[in-house]
Amino acid sequence: MISILRRSLLVLLAVLPMMANAVAAPSAHDIIQDTTTRLLADLSANKERYKQDPGAFYDALNGIVGPVVDADGISRSIMTVKFSRKATPAQMTRFQENFKRSLMQFYGNALLEYNNQGITVSPAKDESGSRTSVDMQVKGNNGAIYPVSYTLEKVSEEWKVRNVIINGINIGKLFRDQFADAMQRNGNDLDKTIDGWAGEVAKAKDVAKDAQEKQAQ
Repeated sequence: MISILRRSLLVLLAVLPMMANAVAAPSAHDIIQDTTTRLLADLSANKERYKQDPGAFYDALNGIVGPVVDADGISRSIMTVKFSRKATPAQMTRFQENFKRSLMQFYGNALLEYNNQGITVSPAKDESGSRTSVDMQVKGNNGAIYPVSYTLEKVSEEWKVRNVIINGINIGKLFRDQFADAMQRNGNDLDKTIDGWAGEVAKAKDVAKDAQEKQAQ
């Protein structure tokens, strides 16, 4: 009997850490809420410094937002199977780094213009599956309300951001279209497209801006 109890205790001790991890894993809603709160607090405390040194802001942004983004999944989605299956591990790694840096610049420039107008995260949705979304509303300088929706998927039992739709503009699709267009212009030269990705993101930002202006008309 004592040996059975001892074995049972060992099994329980082995399982407890896994149970603790399951309980401690934050929800998709909590991840977006916490990340937004931390980001705005950091921006409020350091905004003037960041305006003088945008590079420092991009680094801080990457430190806060980077861990909750599925960079590998998004990178492969942007490339699509057509190109990602031809990419070497080194090319995929380089594209992920270029993608993350460009993404932080894409969002960073807009955030530096944010003046605490107001951001509201909507109530949590069903998170029982492997995919969910978290919505928020951002108030612009002009008083208009812009809807934002984050798509999250479970990666190794943790929620990670896979896409974002800003005021009806699907950023993942926008980047995918930019990548395909760049590959065509570059004669399907993957290295050239990867190395020039920052410029493609800048173009994507202009496309998104034009689309939002048309929607506002």
